[in-house]
Formats: sequence, structure tokens, C-alpha cells
Amino acid sequence: MNAAKINEERLYQVILAPVISEKATHIADKHEQVIFRVAPDASKPEIKAAVEMLFKVQVDEVKVANVKGKVKRFGRFFGRRANWKKAYVCLKPGQEINFVAGE
Repeated sequence: MNAAKINEERLYQVILAPVISEKATHIADKHEQVIFRVAPDASKPEIKAAVEMLFKVQVDEVKVANVKGKVKRFGRFFGRRANWKKAYVCLKPGQEINFVAGE
């Protein structure tokens, strides 16, 4: 499935934010993967098409993981953070996404 078959407006809603952390940076350097926070109902073909359209790179593979929300305490009350979905996007060799502006 390519980007032309998927609604372009939907693709802008699939990728929510990049995950910037020590683990994400290590994975990006070692395995040429980028981690994104994605919409909970996003599919692998949608994620692949969205990344290729937004960042003009070639995607090799997409792996997804559902992250369970943590239970947190607020005084004597317990709350729960929302569940969210994360996508590990494996780029083809030689491809790169740089999130640091001004370089």
C-alpha cells in the first residue's frame, strides 16, 4: 500500500510526536530506527506512508508497541495515565531523520 491510496489528511493525524529519550537516541544510532508516538488506531501501512510523506525518507519496516499507562497517585487519590502507541520505524540504509533544527 503506498501513500497515494491512503487519505492524505489522515496521514497528518497518524504521527503525533517523535520520542526523544536516551533509549530512542541509542536505537537511532545503532539500528537506524526512529521512534514515534502515533495515533492509537494507526496501522503499520498508515505509519509507513505518513513517515515517507512527511520526512521524505524511505521506510524499510515498521514495528508497533502499545504502551500501558502508569498508575499515579495524587494525594490520597489514584489516577491512571492514558495508554498510547509507539512505532519503531526502521529506515532503509543511508536514510536519516534529523529533528534538531538549525543544523
